[in-house]
Parts: sequence; structure tokens; C-alpha cells
Amino acid sequence: MTGPDEIFLLDLETELGECPNKDEILLECKMHVYELSQEKTEITYQMIQQRLGSPAEIAKLWEQEVSITPKRTQWLFVGFNISLFIGGSFLTLGYNWFQFDWLHMIWQGLTNIAMVIMMIYFFFWGLLGYEIGKEFGPRGKKLLKRTFLFCILPNLILMGLTIFRLIPYEWFQPLLNVKFILACIISTIFLYPVSWIGYKWGKKASV
Repeated sequence: MTGPDEIFLLDLETELGECPNKDEILLECKMHVYELSQEKTEITYQMIQQRLGSPAEIAKLWEQEVSITPKRTQWLFVGFNISLFIGGSFLTLGYNWFQFDWLHMIWQGLTNIAMVIMMIYFFFWGLLGYEIGKEFGPRGKKLLKRTFLFCILPNLILMGLTIFRLIPYEWFQPLLNVKFILACIISTIFLYPVSWIGYKWGKKASV
């Protein structure tokens, strides 16, 4: 006769389907079931579910876990940062090349809150570090550096193009005053420390 522990593991195996870590997950759950059997004189299917969750719940959690990979996380943030640059580029080109009133209103509105946008952008970099620290812990240290380098490239390229005037300087008026340029330079210097603090925080939250 098949016991509740075996039935539970069979159900879990069915729910896991083609999960790449199937054997590892089953072995881990088997160990937890064994620990439970040492605590109780008799265990039931319901007891195992109360301790570990239902097979469907466990399979769903692992499905989410497997879907989060270092490469996906890296390109998620890199892609988002690039999309910000593409959006900003279209807005800048549209503002300078066309005479749409609504486009000028958006440009004026955004340039009036440039410092607020900068603070929100800091949040993005902090979130980048936090998510890597939370999902990958100590293993995320190299990933953080690599993701940071890929993300910062568009920023540095844009700064270089602007400084060497390969992009018409006037396009960014009224932003290009001494105060704003200094703020951009200082902000760029602090981007990695902000990401690092986020990483440390995320790593602590993952424990």
C-alpha cells in the first residue's frame, strides 16, 4: 500500500512536469517529509501539505524561481535603461525638428522637473542593485558589476557626444547650464554607490 508521503511526492512529480530542477526539488521535499516523519508517529497527506504547501503551490513557486535567471535580470534592466534613452532621444528630436504644441508642452514640463526626474532615476539604479541582491545574494556581486557597466554605457556615450558637441549643444536647452551639468556629473559618480547600497539591502532582505 502506498503511504501519504509517497503519494505526495508522486503528485509533486506530476505537478513539476518538465521542470529542469525536478530531481533536486523532489529530493529536498523528500528530506522535509522525512524530518516530519521523525517528529510525528504517523503523518498524513494533509500534515505534509500544511508543512510544505500543496504540490501545485510548490511547483508554481519553483516555476517562478527558475524563470528568474542572471541573464534575464541583467537584460531586463539594461533594456529598460536603453528604452529610456530611446524615448528621450525621440522626444529631443521631435522637440527640435517639429513644431507640435503638445510636444513642446511635454518638453517644457519635463525640463522644469529635471531634478525630480534625476531623483527618480537614482531610484532605478537603487532598484537594480536591490533586485540583484535579493534574487541572487552573494552570487549577484559580479552580476551587479556587469549589469551596471552595460547600463552606464548609454549615459557615458551621451555625455561624450554632448561634451564633444557631436550632438548640437542647443538641443538640450534650457538644461545645459552650469548647475545642471555639475548635477549630472555628480549623479553619474554616485550611480554605482547607490546600486551597491541597493544590492546590500536586497541581499539582507533575501536572508
